[in-house]
Amino acid sequence: MTMPKRSRQIGLVALASIAAAAITLGLGSGIADSAPQDSTRQLKGVAAFQSIADAGDRSRALFTEAAKVITDPRCMNCHPVTGRPTQGDDMHPHIPFMQAGASRIGVDGLACSTCHRAENTAVLGSRIRSIPGNAHWSLAPDSMGWQGHSLGYICRQIQDPGRNGGRSLAQIRQHLAEDHLVAWAWHPGEGRRPAPGTQAEFGALIAAWIETGAECPPE
Repeated sequence: MTMPKRSRQIGLVALASIAAAAITLGLGSGIADSAPQDSTRQLKGVAAFQSIADAGDRSRALFTEAAKVITDPRCMNCHPVTGRPTQGDDMHPHIPFMQAGASRIGVDGLACSTCHRAENTAVLGSRIRSIPGNAHWSLAPDSMGWQGHSLGYICRQIQDPGRNGGRSLAQIRQHLAEDHLVAWAWHPGEGRRPAPGTQAEFGALIAAWIETGAECPPE
């Protein structure tokens, strides 16, 4: 039986309210993410790799260092292979449950922007302290799903125009070093640990990786 239009609208409003309530009650991505950065989460500068004589070895070492950001939960949570986002440093399933549609901006009737606004939103009286936000908040496309893959696999994904949105290596560097949504990883909101280093340091590593041949680690 087909649900009347008004009933469907009410149902969507209720679903949105449930989603927002779930996050406000502390079921969202900020739980247990407040640990400060330690030395193992910093990024080495490009100069630290100059002593590696072989350009290929240096290139692979640079990508491995940059991958501290790429494989960090702040990035990985939005790069699933299942179309289902994850949350938190433990990368638990998104609450409420989400299975991305073709648009990558939510499920039918419940866009990401229902809860994720154009900027981080403070939450008072909750186990979490903020809801992540960005004007372009969305999941990465299926072709850029990273979770569960090796560094070598991810490296080849990133440089493959057939899977990276048709970008050249120069455009990849620009995207990773300058994109505002990528920058969110270092400004993830109160109660949430940022990605290692800074976006500038990350961008410099990616640039040096490209300049040394964009070599990829083995599987």
